[in-house]
Amino acid sequence: MDKALKKREYNDGCATAHALDIVGERWALLIMRELMLGPKRFSDLRASLPGISANLLTQRLEGLESVSVLRRRKLPPPAASWVYELTEWGLESEKMIKEIGRWAARSPNMVPGKQMSVNSVILSLRTMFNADLAEGLDFTLGMRLGEQEFITRISQGMLEIDHGEASRGDVLLICDQNALAATVYGGVPLDQLIDDGAIQIKGDKNLLERFCRLFPLPDTAPDLHS
Repeated sequence: MDKALKKREYNDGCATAHALDIVGERWALLIMRELMLGPKRFSDLRASLPGISANLLTQRLEGLESVSVLRRRKLPPPAASWVYELTEWGLESEKMIKEIGRWAARSPNMVPGKQMSVNSVILSLRTMFNADLAEGLDFTLGMRLGEQEFITRISQGMLEIDHGEASRGDVLLICDQNALAATVYGGVPLDQLIDDGAIQIKGDKNLLERFCRLFPLPDTAPDLHS
């Protein structure tokens, strides 16, 4: 571990404190979130985290690499570009990131409607999926979110979302990830987004409407200052 990280250690034997030594720096968990679905170039990370400077992103990447959370490697030709990816241990943090997200979604101070990255929307779907509401559903949904494509499989009360050719789904959804979040979490009617041109559908719209109801947010915690 580098000297900069050592200066910020809690010097506490609890594993929770050690976890904060590893990922407690600002932006660290969000970088891990952005790598959870696969490797990304430095420029891809900058694009998905517009609030971080190039210098700070470099520092955080170096720090996370020094503690074995991620690695840097060069893609084979013809790409031949450098990418960052989570290690096998780093990938195990998905459960932690999802639980933090579920816990924070109950915050009385959570402000809805802010912009989300593609990865944050996909991970939120994995987090908020309600298996009971999916009972009896068996279909695949292809999602084309900007330049990224995903296949979502719902069967036997289970949800799987992976990169894949979106056109292979029973239903194809084409939209911006924030339009998807608006109807799933923000209560914006699907028909309104379709009429506005924010969402395009090829296939059974009723299946998509049922899909959008599978991710209820948890109850908001009491606001002691209201």
